Amino acid sequence: MARVTKAVCKMCRREGEKLFLKGHKCDTAKCAFTKRPTPPGEHPYRRGRRSEYGMQLREKQKVKKFYGIHDKQFRRYFELAEKQKGNTGENLLILFERRLDNVTYLLRLGLSRPHARQLITHGKIKVNGRKCDVPSRLLKQNDRVEIKGENIAKAVKENFDITRSRNIPGWLSLDEENLVGLVTQLPVREDVSIATEEQLIVEFSSK
Repeated sequence: MARVTKAVCKMCRREGEKLFLKGHKCDTAKCAFTKRPTPPGEHPYRRGRRSEYGMQLREKQKVKKFYGIHDKQFRRYFELAEKQKGNTGENLLILFERRLDNVTYLLRLGLSRPHARQLITHGKIKVNGRKCDVPSRLLKQNDRVEIKGENIAKAVKENFDITRSRNIPGWLSLDEENLVGLVTQLPVREDVSIATEEQLIVEFSSK
């Protein structure tokens, strides 16, 4: 994803819910959304009812920001989801869940998804024993994810005290001692990390 230089907490306020872009801070009283859950701007409240197009757009934008995906990537994922069998919306969300940066975060190896992306792009993550610096890589069943480098491994273990409150989903497993994660099975719709109405996204992207 292109680098985000603005205050990311405004993204949560714009979408009306926490997107957990600041890691542990989002679970504390310091969270900007907790302090001020209104949309950013001088006049945060708008009059009238949001249009159907507006609801579809906001749903798409929320998912994009949550997973850290820009428009060009989103379009590629949508085209791939359309080619797969089954529900296009569910296929799209499952593709997002299988991204390496998302899996690294879910395994508690990263404090947040942006932090997980940083670890990957800096070459601190290995997949199946080989360095991988592509955050968008789609993982498959039985793929192994592990930390590369003793210093980073030590820092990750120290962060476990912060991240322990996050449950690792059932389709993943983690050996905390050796910092090796495993994709035990592919995720299904119930494993998706964000509450969303994927049909609105499909309707918007199909136009």
